[in-house]
Amino acid sequence: MLARATLPTVVAGARGKGTAEENQAIIGGSIAHFGKYTVDANGKAITFNIEASTFPNWDGTKFKRTLKVSGDQLTYTNNAPSDGSGANEVVWKRIK
Repeated sequence: MLARATLPTVVAGARGKGTAEENQAIIGGSIAHFGKYTVDANGKAITFNIEASTFPNWDGTKFKRTLKVSGDQLTYTNNAPSDGSGANEVVWKRIK
């Protein structure tokens, strides 16, 4: 699951009672999917084998992303995000 740090809270206090504006901001600022992933033998690419996603268009798809590991940080670029916004960089940091 990926989410912006600035997602709004739902004023009504219930997930099913968000306003159109709240729901749009939440949907536009988060994505989740699950499935297996593989890293190529050289450690240069990660492939996500998506079983299901909160963006149903991704269900059953595969995405290969260029991968970079530096110290405790893994970075890859998503050139086709689900919101159509253009390329963005995703950074994972190891928790110590």
